Amino acid sequence: MDRSSAAGSALEKTLRITEALAEPGGPHRLAELAAATGVPKSSTYRILSSLIQQGYAVTDGEGSYGIGLRLRTLAAEIGAERPAGIVELLQFLQRGTGQAVQLALRSGDALTCVRKIESNQPFRTASRVGVRIPMHSTAVGKAVLAHLAPAEADAVVRAAGMPALTPRTLTDREALAGELGAVRARGYAVDDEENEPSVRCVAAAVFDRAGVPVGAVSLTTVTFLTTRAELERFTPALLEAARGVQRLLRLG
Repeated sequence: MDRSSAAGSALEKTLRITEALAEPGGPHRLAELAAATGVPKSSTYRILSSLIQQGYAVTDGEGSYGIGLRLRTLAAEIGAERPAGIVELLQFLQRGTGQAVQLALRSGDALTCVRKIESNQPFRTASRVGVRIPMHSTAVGKAVLAHLAPAEADAVVRAAGMPALTPRTLTDREALAGELGAVRARGYAVDDEENEPSVRCVAAAVFDRAGVPVGAVSLTTVTFLTTRAELERFTPALLEAARGVQRLLRLG
């Protein structure tokens, strides 16, 4: 077999195993994946090890495998390309609240803004499509962190750090842990001038089929136009929009 044929065969096996990983009912056992794909167990194991190294798969260390963060994020990004549904939902939320609306998806230890609908007010925040967003200082980031497993949330914070971006930024992990507990209790996160001076946000997490947070939807205003209490009155609409985006992402 020439090199191109061998590469094609290896790629085909990798794709079959990746598809099997994404099948409902996971995590899946090694023998189950090998049988479902028709790939020998030894080859399946090698391919899974490579997928784990690249972040496309995860293992519990006891022979079960599931889809990894990179694959989850990729699925969400593909789903976010469904403009007929998601953009209309975000536009509806913007019209109903008058606030800037953003959809951000997780990308490693940060998030990336993938959609933004500006408000009707004569102000613009620093966030724009394509910009990476820190976790510890933003509403979208805290909405995601609050629903990660504690060990994973801690690993994200340790890797990214907690730099002070404004005088109000939380820079202590214990204080952040307390704030994440409050996020879980009320169902949404708040950034009160923690990422940008004079900018206030609320955000609700978006989850994939397995219940893993892959991003968040937010409403953003400036403090001299909208109080925190006024902004938080929009959270029922925000939560409903986040659920709608979630349903559309799961269809992608």
